[in-house]
Amino acid sequence: MIAAGSTAGLLSLFGENSQAHAREHYSTPAYQKGLAPIKIKSVKAIATAPQGSNLIIVKVETTEPGLYGLGCATFTQRAVSVVTAINSYLNEFCTGKDVDNIEDMWQSTYVSSYWRNGPVLNNALSGLDEALWDIKGKRANMPVYQLLGGKARFAIPCYTHANGNSPEATADNAQEIMDKGFKYVRIQQGGYGAVGSTEQKPDFKTAGFGGEGDSFMNERAYLKSVPKLFEVVRKKCGDEVELLHDVHERVQPMDAINMIKAVEQYRPFFIEDPFSPENMGWFKQLRQSTTVPIAMGELFNNVNEFRDPMANQMFDYIRCHVSQIGGITPAMKVARLGEWYNVKTAWHGPGDVSPVGHAAHAHIDLAIWNFGIQEAVSFNDKTQAIFSGCPTMKNGYMSVNEAPGLGVDINEKEAAKYPITTKSNWQVRKFDGTIIRP
Repeated sequence: MIAAGSTAGLLSLFGENSQAHAREHYSTPAYQKGLAPIKIKSVKAIATAPQGSNLIIVKVETTEPGLYGLGCATFTQRAVSVVTAINSYLNEFCTGKDVDNIEDMWQSTYVSSYWRNGPVLNNALSGLDEALWDIKGKRANMPVYQLLGGKARFAIPCYTHANGNSPEATADNAQEIMDKGFKYVRIQQGGYGAVGSTEQKPDFKTAGFGGEGDSFMNERAYLKSVPKLFEVVRKKCGDEVELLHDVHERVQPMDAINMIKAVEQYRPFFIEDPFSPENMGWFKQLRQSTTVPIAMGELFNNVNEFRDPMANQMFDYIRCHVSQIGGITPAMKVARLGEWYNVKTAWHGPGDVSPVGHAAHAHIDLAIWNFGIQEAVSFNDKTQAIFSGCPTMKNGYMSVNEAPGLGVDINEKEAAKYPITTKSNWQVRKFDGTIIRP
């Protein structure tokens, strides 16, 4: 035992000496060293309108020369207010803070005004959040989707919009879209609620009530037209194409339920926004009445609005406007919540989202398992001259350019050629002039 103890002691001594020697000559591998802290130098808004809609970009500059990030803060109807929030409040609040602590930055910004939410402040927060993810991707030399878990699909299936003043015209447009490779087509007749598809002059116009540019919606005519629209498009385009339709919350809940039941035989991929946020209680009856898949959430603003309807499986696709809920950070949380309840994503991606915002959608779409569908996008030459690295469309799929970060850059001089305005018209009325809520 004495001999064994002596041997163990000697081995221990030699082992400690060996370890000390190893520590003395050890060099930390590069991958373990991490990156040096970087601070926010400034936050500013860049406003531009190359395709008519007001676009707002947040640019976060850092203490590392040449390193900055871009995010989308576009609230096109109240763009000037968002610019003020960014330049007058976010800049002061963020300057000097660590660019890497995205979650802490989101949470502290969210409560820094004491009263939460609101589209103006949420869009400003979204732009900041996306810009910080852009910076993190550039720091890691990876596209953002890699930081979110890597690709779950090779590219992003998209739907685009077929329109016409008659069911036949819409069907022809849908066929043209299918010929370009799209497997998903949203069909509308005229504007939302068939606005503009009739030459009928409403009584409120004759009476001189409302604004000169206010639109008119004939609710009865719209409700009657949608089943016919599905019938004609299905007959011409066949059963393989997936058909979508957007109610845009413009009819009464019971009328929406009856209309959705009438189109069930045509197997819609989904019907979007059947009820306004004020009428969420009607979803229970809708679910009991039809098996048509439902997309909802475009007008959701508070990050807490999604929880209960998703957990109760009141709809099948979560239709968030990502800049309304605060950017990539909360959007990933919403997507992860949906995975547990079989709710898929269908981020709102209209023309009044900037290329930076569309890139943010695309990076999330590539990474999450419960992706559902993405709204397609088209950028004109003016927009592409301002924003290099825009997401691209091919055969009905959206792709990113694989550059580090979100992959989109901005030419500020070119952006300045297209100033924003304060004009916005979402006024739609009934025969008597009553406002219809979108």
